[in-house]
Amino acid sequence: MANQVRAALVAEGRARRQQAPRTAWAEWVPPAGRDPLAWLEAQHERRVANLVPLRRGRMAASPFAFYRGAAAIMTRDLLTAPSSGICVQACGDAHLSNFGLYASPERALVFDLNDFDETLPAPFEWDVARLAASVVIASRDNGFGPEDARTAAMAALASYRERIRKYARLPTMDIWYDRVDVQAAARVLRSVRASTLRRDIAKTRQRSSERLLTKLTTNDDAGHVRIVDQPGLISHLGIDQHREELQQLLDLYLVSLAPERRVLVGRFRFVDFGFKVVGVGSVGTLCFVALALDDADQPLFLQVKEATKSVLEVRPGSPAVEQNGERVVIGQRLMQAASDIFLGWSRVDDRDYYVRQLHDMKGSADIAALPPKVMNEYAALCGWVLARAHARAGGPGLIAGYIGNSDNFDRALTRFAETYATLNETDHARLSAAISDGILTATTSDAS
Repeated sequence: MANQVRAALVAEGRARRQQAPRTAWAEWVPPAGRDPLAWLEAQHERRVANLVPLRRGRMAASPFAFYRGAAAIMTRDLLTAPSSGICVQACGDAHLSNFGLYASPERALVFDLNDFDETLPAPFEWDVARLAASVVIASRDNGFGPEDARTAAMAALASYRERIRKYARLPTMDIWYDRVDVQAAARVLRSVRASTLRRDIAKTRQRSSERLLTKLTTNDDAGHVRIVDQPGLISHLGIDQHREELQQLLDLYLVSLAPERRVLVGRFRFVDFGFKVVGVGSVGTLCFVALALDDADQPLFLQVKEATKSVLEVRPGSPAVEQNGERVVIGQRLMQAASDIFLGWSRVDDRDYYVRQLHDMKGSADIAALPPKVMNEYAALCGWVLARAHARAGGPGLIAGYIGNSDNFDRALTRFAETYATLNETDHARLSAAISDGILTATTSDAS
Protein backbone atom coordinates (compact mmCIF):
# COMPACT_ATOMS: atom_id res chain seq x y z
CA MET A 1 0.00 0.00 0.00
CA ALA A 2 2.79 2.44 0.94
CA ASN A 3 4.48 1.97 -2.43
CA GLN A 4 1.17 2.58 -4.19
CA VAL A 5 0.62 5.85 -2.30
CA ARG A 6 4.12 7.05 -3.12
CA ALA A 7 3.76 6.05 -6.76
CA ALA A 8 0.48 7.94 -6.95
CA LEU A 9 2.11 11.10 -5.56
CA VAL A 10 4.97 10.88 -8.05
CA ALA A 11 2.50 10.31 -10.87
CA GLU A 12 0.45 13.32 -9.80
CA GLY A 13 3.60 15.44 -9.69
CA ARG A 14 4.52 14.26 -13.19
CA ALA A 15 1.05 15.18 -14.42
CA ARG A 16 1.57 18.75 -13.17
CA ARG A 17 4.02 19.23 -16.04
CA GLN A 18 1.02 19.59 -18.34
CA GLN A 19 -0.05 22.82 -16.66
CA ALA A 20 3.49 24.09 -16.12
CA PRO A 21 6.13 22.54 -18.40
CA ARG A 22 9.51 22.48 -16.70
CA THR A 23 11.20 24.01 -19.75
CA ALA A 24 8.91 27.05 -19.50
CA TRP A 25 11.23 28.48 -16.83
CA ALA A 26 13.90 28.98 -19.50
CA GLU A 27 11.48 31.23 -21.41
CA TRP A 28 10.53 33.51 -18.51
CA VAL A 29 10.53 37.23 -19.24
CA PRO A 30 10.09 40.07 -16.72
CA PRO A 31 6.50 41.28 -16.32
CA ALA A 32 5.54 44.44 -18.15
CA GLY A 33 5.36 47.66 -16.16
CA ARG A 34 7.51 46.43 -13.28
CA ASP A 35 8.73 49.18 -10.94
CA PRO A 36 11.33 47.63 -8.62
CA LEU A 37 12.27 50.84 -6.81
CA ALA A 38 8.64 51.63 -6.04
CA TRP A 39 8.18 48.09 -4.67
CA LEU A 40 11.29 48.57 -2.57
CA GLU A 41 10.22 51.95 -1.23
CA ALA A 42 6.77 50.57 -0.31
CA GLN A 43 8.51 48.40 2.29
CA HIS A 44 9.83 51.50 4.05
CA GLU A 45 6.48 52.90 5.13
CA ARG A 46 6.61 51.33 8.62
CA ARG A 47 10.38 51.21 9.05
CA VAL A 48 12.51 53.43 11.26
CA ALA A 49 12.89 56.49 9.01
CA ASN A 50 16.49 57.34 9.87
CA LEU A 51 17.60 53.77 9.03
CA VAL A 52 16.01 53.66 5.56
CA PRO A 53 18.99 55.45 3.93
CA LEU A 54 21.28 52.85 5.53
CA ARG A 55 19.24 50.05 3.99
CA ARG A 56 19.52 51.68 0.55
CA GLY A 57 23.25 52.16 1.05
CA ARG A 58 23.81 48.54 1.99
CA MET A 59 21.77 47.33 -0.98
CA ALA A 60 23.67 49.63 -3.35
CA ALA A 61 27.01 48.06 -2.36
CA SER A 62 26.85 45.36 -5.07
CA PRO A 63 24.33 43.39 -7.18
CA PHE A 64 24.46 40.53 -4.63
CA ALA A 65 23.87 42.94 -1.73
CA PHE A 66 20.94 44.39 -3.67
CA TYR A 67 19.54 40.89 -4.24
CA ARG A 68 19.75 40.12 -0.53
CA GLY A 69 17.38 42.99 0.19
CA ALA A 70 15.15 42.51 -2.85
CA ALA A 71 12.99 39.52 -1.89
CA ALA A 72 9.87 41.65 -2.31
CA ILE A 73 10.89 42.54 -5.86
CA MET A 74 11.58 38.96 -6.87
CA THR A 75 8.36 37.68 -5.37
CA ARG A 76 6.36 40.10 -7.50
CA ASP A 77 8.34 39.00 -10.55
CA LEU A 78 7.63 35.34 -9.79
CA LEU A 79 3.89 35.94 -9.99
CA THR A 80 4.30 35.55 -13.77
CA ALA A 81 6.56 32.47 -13.56
CA PRO A 82 5.37 28.92 -14.35
CA SER A 83 3.81 27.20 -11.34
CA SER A 84 3.25 23.50 -10.80
CA GLY A 85 0.77 24.33 -8.04
CA ILE A 86 2.85 22.29 -5.58
CA CYS A 87 3.03 24.43 -2.44
CA VAL A 88 5.25 23.84 0.57
CA GLN A 89 6.22 25.80 3.64
CA ALA A 90 8.59 28.11 1.78
CA CYS A 91 11.52 30.05 3.21
CA GLY A 92 10.71 33.01 0.96
CA ASP A 93 14.32 34.24 0.92
CA ALA A 94 16.47 31.19 0.23
CA HIS A 95 19.61 32.93 -1.05
CA LEU A 96 23.15 31.72 -0.37
CA SER A 97 23.78 33.98 2.62
CA ASN A 98 20.72 32.68 4.46
CA PHE A 99 22.31 29.27 5.05
CA GLY A 100 24.83 28.60 7.78
CA LEU A 101 25.93 26.87 10.97
CA TYR A 102 24.25 27.09 14.36
CA ALA A 103 23.91 25.03 17.53
CA SER A 104 21.19 22.44 17.99
CA PRO A 105 19.57 22.12 21.44
CA GLU A 106 22.02 19.26 22.03
CA ARG A 107 24.90 21.73 21.34
CA ALA A 108 25.88 19.99 18.09
CA LEU A 109 26.70 22.16 15.09
CA VAL A 110 24.31 21.77 12.17
CA PHE A 111 24.15 23.41 8.74
CA ASP A 112 20.72 24.67 7.73
CA LEU A 113 18.59 27.55 6.57
CA ASN A 114 18.82 30.31 9.16
CA ASP A 115 16.47 33.12 8.05
CA PHE A 116 12.70 32.75 8.06
CA ASP A 117 11.44 36.33 8.10
CA GLU A 118 9.46 35.72 4.89
CA THR A 119 8.34 32.12 5.48
CA LEU A 120 4.84 31.20 4.29
CA PRO A 121 3.26 28.44 2.19
CA ALA A 122 4.14 29.10 -1.48
CA PRO A 123 5.14 27.21 -4.66
CA PHE A 124 8.28 25.16 -4.05
CA GLU A 125 9.79 26.56 -7.27
CA TRP A 126 9.99 30.04 -5.75
CA ASP A 127 12.57 28.99 -3.15
CA VAL A 128 14.50 26.96 -5.72
CA ALA A 129 14.51 29.84 -8.20
CA ARG A 130 15.70 32.29 -5.54
CA LEU A 131 18.55 29.99 -4.55
CA ALA A 132 19.61 29.39 -8.18
CA ALA A 133 19.54 33.10 -9.03
CA SER A 134 21.57 33.91 -5.90
CA VAL A 135 24.26 31.46 -7.03
CA VAL A 136 24.60 33.12 -10.43
CA ILE A 137 24.55 36.65 -8.94
CA ALA A 138 27.15 35.77 -6.28
CA SER A 139 29.32 34.05 -8.88
CA ARG A 140 29.26 37.13 -11.09
CA ASP A 141 30.05 39.34 -8.10
CA ASN A 142 33.05 37.10 -7.42
CA GLY A 143 34.31 37.65 -10.96
CA PHE A 144 33.44 34.19 -12.31
CA GLY A 145 32.88 33.77 -16.03
CA PRO A 146 29.50 32.67 -17.45
CA GLU A 147 30.42 28.98 -17.54
CA ASP A 148 31.55 28.87 -13.90
CA ALA A 149 28.41 30.71 -12.77
CA ARG A 150 26.25 28.32 -14.79
CA THR A 151 28.05 25.25 -13.38
CA ALA A 152 27.51 26.47 -9.80
CA ALA A 153 23.78 27.01 -10.37
CA MET A 154 23.47 23.57 -11.95
CA ALA A 155 25.23 22.07 -8.91
CA ALA A 156 22.65 23.58 -6.56
CA LEU A 157 19.73 22.43 -8.71
CA ALA A 158 21.07 18.91 -9.29
CA SER A 159 21.63 18.51 -5.56
CA TYR A 160 18.08 19.68 -4.81
CA ARG A 161 16.65 17.27 -7.41
CA GLU A 162 18.65 14.26 -6.22
CA ARG A 163 17.91 14.89 -2.55
CA ILE A 164 14.19 15.49 -3.02
CA ARG A 165 13.96 12.19 -4.89
CA LYS A 166 15.72 10.47 -1.98
CA TYR A 167 13.37 12.07 0.56
CA ALA A 168 10.36 10.99 -1.52
CA ARG A 169 11.34 7.37 -0.79
CA LEU A 170 11.94 7.81 2.95
CA PRO A 171 9.45 7.34 5.79
CA THR A 172 8.14 10.58 7.23
CA MET A 173 9.97 10.25 10.56
CA ASP A 174 13.29 9.58 8.80
CA ILE A 175 12.87 12.85 6.94
CA TRP A 176 11.90 14.70 10.12
CA TYR A 177 14.99 13.55 12.01
CA ASP A 178 17.43 14.02 9.14
CA ARG A 179 19.93 16.82 9.57
CA VAL A 180 23.08 18.09 7.89
CA ASP A 181 25.61 18.17 10.72
CA VAL A 182 28.99 19.82 10.48
CA GLN A 183 30.72 16.56 9.56
CA ALA A 184 28.34 16.01 6.65
CA ALA A 185 28.87 19.60 5.52
CA ALA A 186 32.63 19.08 5.68
CA ARG A 187 32.38 15.99 3.48
CA VAL A 188 30.51 17.99 0.85
CA LEU A 189 32.98 20.88 0.99
CA ARG A 190 35.89 18.70 -0.07
CA SER A 191 37.82 21.58 -1.66
CA VAL A 192 38.07 23.64 1.51
CA ARG A 193 41.43 23.08 3.19
CA ALA A 194 41.02 21.11 6.40
CA SER A 195 42.81 23.79 8.43
CA THR A 196 40.48 26.50 7.11
CA LEU A 197 37.40 24.44 7.86
CA ARG A 198 38.59 23.61 11.38
CA ARG A 199 39.27 27.30 12.02
CA ASP A 200 35.81 28.35 10.85
CA ILE A 201 34.12 25.64 12.94
CA ALA A 202 36.16 26.65 15.99
CA LYS A 203 35.17 30.31 15.54
CA THR A 204 31.52 29.29 15.30
CA ARG A 205 31.69 27.20 18.48
CA GLN A 206 33.08 30.22 20.33
CA ARG A 207 30.04 32.37 19.53
CA SER A 208 28.33 31.56 22.81
CA SER A 209 26.64 33.82 25.35
CA GLU A 210 29.66 33.52 27.65
CA ARG A 211 32.03 34.81 24.94
CA LEU A 212 29.56 37.54 24.00
CA LEU A 213 29.59 38.77 27.60
CA THR A 214 33.17 40.00 27.20
CA LYS A 215 32.65 41.24 23.63
CA LEU A 216 29.32 43.04 23.96
CA THR A 217 29.24 44.26 27.57
CA THR A 218 31.05 46.41 30.08
CA ASN A 219 30.59 47.40 33.73
CA ASP A 220 29.19 50.86 34.43
CA ASP A 221 30.37 53.13 37.25
CA ALA A 222 28.12 51.29 39.71
CA GLY A 223 29.54 47.90 38.66
CA HIS A 224 26.43 46.84 36.75
CA VAL A 225 26.82 44.84 33.53
CA ARG A 226 25.63 46.83 30.52
CA ILE A 227 25.63 46.36 26.75
CA VAL A 228 28.36 48.34 24.99
CA ASP A 229 27.31 50.78 22.25
CA GLN A 230 28.84 49.89 18.86
CA PRO A 231 28.23 52.63 16.26
CA GLY A 232 26.21 51.34 13.32
CA LEU A 233 25.37 48.07 15.09
CA ILE A 234 24.13 48.44 18.69
CA SER A 235 22.99 51.62 20.44
CA HIS A 236 21.16 52.78 23.57
CA LEU A 237 20.04 56.02 21.91
CA GLY A 238 16.33 56.38 22.64
CA ILE A 239 16.09 52.98 24.35
CA ASP A 240 14.65 54.41 27.57
CA GLN A 241 11.38 55.27 25.88
CA HIS A 242 11.01 51.60 24.88
CA ARG A 243 11.82 49.95 28.23
CA GLU A 244 8.22 49.59 29.36
CA GLU A 245 7.26 48.31 25.92
CA LEU A 246 10.12 45.81 25.98
CA GLN A 247 9.17 44.49 29.40
CA GLN A 248 5.59 44.01 28.22
CA LEU A 249 6.88 42.36 25.06
CA LEU A 250 9.01 39.89 27.02
CA ASP A 251 6.16 39.08 29.41
CA LEU A 252 3.97 38.18 26.44
CA TYR A 253 6.87 36.28 24.83
CA LEU A 254 6.91 33.92 27.81
CA VAL A 255 3.33 32.89 27.02
CA SER A 256 4.48 31.58 23.61
CA LEU A 257 7.01 29.21 25.20
CA ALA A 258 6.42 25.69 26.45
CA PRO A 259 6.00 25.61 30.26
CA GLU A 260 9.48 24.21 30.95
CA ARG A 261 11.08 26.93 28.79
CA ARG A 262 9.20 29.58 30.77
CA VAL A 263 10.76 28.19 33.94
CA LEU A 264 14.19 28.33 32.26
CA VAL A 265 13.82 31.97 31.14
CA GLY A 266 12.38 32.82 34.56
CA ARG A 267 15.73 31.98 36.15
CA PHE A 268 17.23 35.02 34.39
CA ARG A 269 16.73 38.70 35.16
CA PHE A 270 16.84 41.23 32.32
CA VAL A 271 19.38 43.95 33.03
CA ASP A 272 19.82 45.90 29.80
CA PHE A 273 18.46 46.48 26.30
CA GLY A 274 19.86 48.05 23.15
CA PHE A 275 18.79 48.75 19.59
CA LYS A 276 20.40 46.54 16.95
CA VAL A 277 20.76 47.15 13.21
CA VAL A 278 20.51 43.87 11.35
CA GLY A 279 21.31 42.47 7.92
CA VAL A 280 20.47 44.10 4.60
CA GLY A 281 16.82 43.49 3.85
CA SER A 282 15.80 43.86 7.51
CA VAL A 283 17.42 47.25 8.09
CA GLY A 284 14.82 49.67 9.39
CA THR A 285 12.66 47.12 11.16
CA LEU A 286 12.74 47.34 14.95
CA CYS A 287 15.28 45.03 16.54
CA PHE A 288 16.53 44.90 20.13
CA VAL A 289 19.19 43.02 22.05
CA ALA A 290 18.17 41.94 25.55
CA LEU A 291 20.81 40.98 28.12
CA ALA A 292 19.72 38.73 30.99
CA LEU A 293 21.80 37.26 33.83
CA ASP A 294 21.17 34.25 36.03
CA ASP A 295 21.94 34.01 39.76
CA ALA A 296 25.59 33.29 38.93
CA ASP A 297 25.69 36.33 36.61
CA GLN A 298 26.01 34.09 33.57
CA PRO A 299 24.42 35.70 30.51
CA LEU A 300 21.60 35.01 28.11
CA PHE A 301 21.45 37.28 25.05
CA LEU A 302 18.15 37.42 23.21
CA GLN A 303 17.41 39.15 19.93
CA VAL A 304 13.92 40.64 19.73
CA LYS A 305 13.15 41.32 16.08
CA GLU A 306 10.11 42.86 14.47
CA ALA A 307 8.23 40.48 12.18
CA THR A 308 6.58 42.30 9.32
CA LYS A 309 4.26 41.09 6.59
CA SER A 310 5.82 38.35 4.44
CA VAL A 311 6.70 39.28 0.88
CA LEU A 312 5.00 36.02 -0.15
CA GLU A 313 1.60 37.40 0.80
CA VAL A 314 1.34 39.05 -2.62
CA ARG A 315 0.60 35.61 -4.06
CA PRO A 316 -3.14 35.18 -4.72
CA GLY A 317 -4.58 32.63 -2.31
CA SER A 318 -1.88 33.06 0.34
CA PRO A 319 -3.15 32.09 3.80
CA ALA A 320 -4.26 34.85 6.13
CA VAL A 321 -1.73 35.68 8.85
CA GLU A 322 -2.87 36.93 12.25
CA GLN A 323 0.50 37.15 14.00
CA ASN A 324 3.71 37.54 11.98
CA GLY A 325 6.00 36.60 14.85
CA GLU A 326 4.14 33.32 15.22
CA ARG A 327 4.30 32.86 11.42
CA VAL A 328 8.10 33.12 11.51
CA VAL A 329 8.48 30.76 14.47
CA ILE A 330 6.17 28.06 13.10
CA GLY A 331 7.80 28.24 9.67
CA GLN A 332 11.25 27.92 11.23
CA ARG A 333 10.22 24.94 13.33
CA LEU A 334 8.74 23.25 10.27
CA MET A 335 11.75 23.78 8.02
CA GLN A 336 14.76 23.59 10.34
CA ALA A 337 16.10 20.25 11.50
CA ALA A 338 16.63 21.68 15.00
CA SER A 339 15.49 25.04 16.30
CA ASP A 340 16.53 27.40 19.08
CA ILE A 341 14.96 26.44 22.43
CA PHE A 342 14.28 30.13 23.16
CA LEU A 343 12.37 30.71 19.91
CA GLY A 344 9.05 32.46 20.57
CA TRP A 345 6.89 35.41 19.59
CA SER A 346 5.14 38.45 21.00
CA ARG A 347 3.11 41.53 20.08
CA VAL A 348 3.06 45.05 21.50
CA ASP A 349 0.61 47.62 20.16
CA ASP A 350 0.37 46.90 16.43
CA ARG A 351 3.84 45.40 15.97
CA ASP A 352 4.66 41.68 15.95
CA TYR A 353 8.02 40.30 17.08
CA TYR A 354 9.87 37.03 17.32
CA VAL A 355 12.56 36.23 19.85
CA ARG A 356 15.63 33.99 19.58
CA GLN A 357 19.11 33.67 21.04
CA LEU A 358 21.72 36.08 19.71
CA HIS A 359 24.78 34.53 18.06
CA ASP A 360 24.35 31.11 19.67
CA MET A 361 27.24 29.34 17.91
CA LYS A 362 26.12 30.83 14.61
CA GLY A 363 28.36 31.13 11.57
CA SER A 364 28.11 31.52 7.82
CA ALA A 365 30.33 31.32 4.77
CA ASP A 366 32.03 34.37 3.32
CA ILE A 367 30.36 34.07 -0.08
CA ALA A 368 32.62 36.71 -1.64
CA ALA A 369 35.69 34.59 -0.80
CA LEU A 370 34.53 31.36 -2.47
CA PRO A 371 36.48 30.29 -5.59
CA PRO A 372 34.56 28.47 -8.37
CA LYS A 373 35.13 24.89 -7.17
CA VAL A 374 34.14 25.66 -3.59
CA MET A 375 31.16 27.70 -4.82
CA ASN A 376 29.94 24.59 -6.66
CA GLU A 377 30.19 22.49 -3.52
CA TYR A 378 28.65 25.14 -1.28
CA ALA A 379 25.76 25.64 -3.73
CA ALA A 380 25.19 21.86 -3.75
CA LEU A 381 25.15 21.84 0.06
CA CYS A 382 22.51 24.58 0.08
CA GLY A 383 20.47 22.65 -2.50
CA TRP A 384 20.53 19.62 -0.21
CA VAL A 385 19.41 21.65 2.80
CA LEU A 386 16.58 23.31 0.87
CA ALA A 387 15.33 19.91 -0.34
CA ARG A 388 15.31 18.61 3.23
CA ALA A 389 13.44 21.68 4.45
CA HIS A 390 10.78 21.26 1.76
CA ALA A 391 10.52 17.54 2.45
CA ARG A 392 9.99 18.17 6.18
CA ALA A 393 7.13 20.50 5.37
CA GLY A 394 5.50 17.85 3.14
CA GLY A 395 5.16 16.97 -0.52
CA PRO A 396 8.51 15.42 -1.56
CA GLY A 397 6.74 12.84 -3.74
CA LEU A 398 4.86 15.49 -5.70
CA ILE A 399 8.00 17.57 -6.17
CA ALA A 400 10.09 14.54 -7.18
CA GLY A 401 7.48 13.52 -9.73
CA TYR A 402 7.33 17.00 -11.22
CA ILE A 403 11.11 17.48 -11.42
CA GLY A 404 11.81 13.95 -12.68
CA ASN A 405 15.08 12.09 -13.24
CA SER A 406 16.61 14.19 -16.00
CA ASP A 407 18.29 17.56 -15.71
CA ASN A 408 15.60 19.33 -17.77
CA PHE A 409 14.37 21.24 -14.72
CA ASP A 410 17.94 22.09 -13.70
CA ARG A 411 18.78 23.51 -17.11
CA ALA A 412 15.58 25.53 -17.37
CA LEU A 413 16.00 27.04 -13.88
CA THR A 414 19.63 27.84 -14.67
CA ARG A 415 18.52 29.77 -17.75
CA PHE A 416 16.00 31.59 -15.56
CA ALA A 417 18.72 32.31 -12.98
CA GLU A 418 20.95 33.84 -15.64
CA THR A 419 18.08 35.98 -16.94
CA TYR A 420 17.20 37.07 -13.44
CA ALA A 421 20.81 37.85 -12.53
CA THR A 422 20.97 40.27 -15.46
CA LEU A 423 17.65 41.83 -14.43
CA ASN A 424 18.95 42.18 -10.86
CA GLU A 425 22.02 43.99 -12.17
CA THR A 426 19.75 46.42 -14.00
CA ASP A 427 17.67 46.98 -10.85
CA HIS A 428 20.83 47.52 -8.81
CA ALA A 429 22.05 50.07 -11.35
CA ARG A 430 18.70 51.90 -11.12
CA LEU A 431 19.03 52.16 -7.35
CA SER A 432 22.61 53.38 -7.63
CA ALA A 433 21.60 55.98 -10.21
CA ALA A 434 18.69 57.19 -8.06
CA ILE A 435 21.12 57.66 -5.16
CA SER A 436 23.72 59.40 -7.34
CA ASP A 437 21.09 61.73 -8.79
CA GLY A 438 19.82 62.65 -5.34
CA ILE A 439 16.40 61.13 -5.92
CA LEU A 440 16.95 58.73 -3.00
CA THR A 441 19.17 59.29 0.00
CA ALA A 442 21.60 56.63 1.16
CA THR A 443 24.26 56.18 3.82
CA THR A 444 26.86 53.50 4.34
CA SER A 445 28.16 51.68 7.39
CA ASP A 446 31.03 49.33 8.07
CA ALA A 447 28.77 47.16 10.22
CA SER A 448 27.02 44.25 8.57
